[in-house]
Amino acid sequence: MNPQENSELLAALMRQEELLHLLVAAINKPKLGLHSEAGNCKIYCNRQHGGLWYTLNGEPSDVPQTALTGYLKELRFENTERRKKETCKLLITIQADRTYILESGYDTHFSKCILAAIATLTPEQLYSPITLQPTPGTTDENVLFCRVWVESELVMASYNEQTEWREVSKQALAVTKAALEMAF
Repeated sequence: MNPQENSELLAALMRQEELLHLLVAAINKPKLGLHSEAGNCKIYCNRQHGGLWYTLNGEPSDVPQTALTGYLKELRFENTERRKKETCKLLITIQADRTYILESGYDTHFSKCILAAIATLTPEQLYSPITLQPTPGTTDENVLFCRVWVESELVMASYNEQTEWREVSKQALAVTKAALEMAF
């Protein structure tokens, strides 16, 4: 082989290696979302209708999947009316195969688990997909917790009666906002 052929072969092998790395990275990406319908999907996170979470399309419909994986785009609190009473909800926006908006009472264990976990993360960790896994309480059939995973790591974040929820919430909101700002 002459030097020209060697150079061309080396360039082709380097390009092939680059494409192989891209292919492996694409294969190793986690599957995002619950299903592939277009538009937003609002998921209510409580055990009110027998399952762990459900959607409303006229009637409550259990979501059979046990986890949701996607990119955390927003955490926000919203005052709303439910059953003719003013209440505050935590809305968690996850971008996956579509946009999912999870709704939970601001002071539920589900919300507290998510807020405590996100507050311990760095903005850079939110560049990876997170997985939210609703988990039923063992002693009270109305209680719903949430495990939060970043890649394959469970985020361990405990809380108790003395937890300062305003501070935890501020930190979780700040981490989420910083991650979104750094991404653009």
